[in-house]
Amino acid sequence: MKYLKSFIPWIAFAVVSTQADWRYSGPVGLVLAAGLLGLDRRRGRSWGTLVIELSATVFFAVLTGWSFADPGSPLRDYTGSLSDGWLALTAWGSIAVRRPFTLGIAQTTVPRAVWATPAFLRVNLVITAVWAASFTVAGLASALLLSAAPHATAALIVIKVLGFAVPAAFTLHYRRAVQARAQKAA
Repeated sequence: MKYLKSFIPWIAFAVVSTQADWRYSGPVGLVLAAGLLGLDRRRGRSWGTLVIELSATVFFAVLTGWSFADPGSPLRDYTGSLSDGWLALTAWGSIAVRRPFTLGIAQTTVPRAVWATPAFLRVNLVITAVWAASFTVAGLASALLLSAAPHATAALIVIKVLGFAVPAAFTLHYRRAVQARAQKAA
């Protein structure tokens, strides 16, 4: 579950954006994302293992600039949906270039001999696709909910939590199932 650390800035952003002035959610996410990115680079992690951290840093930098340049923007109420959309684009984009974002994370826990196997890529494509689908659904669901019931904060939090919890649980379960199949085959 080491990969969950990558989502700390997104989770903090979600909490701040629902509890405080939207302009402060970007800087909170930016400080956390940039801090994690810096720590991970100092620990020797390669750029390929830091796709979510890089994506977060870019998103929160843009959001910070935008929120202070246009504090009355009508999109301010949709920052949570936009963040899910950004994560979805990051995940789908990593699949499109055949470098699923989970690949770099998985390489930190799997022997190097496994990295080049088609099965390793396939497993990470599946896991990343589940994350991408979850981010897509969460972004669309929260945007629809906001347009229908803009003050449904509790429901938005549930959507955000499920948007992370469902793919995290799937990742754990699927990884264990693949490992068990591999051990049986060996």
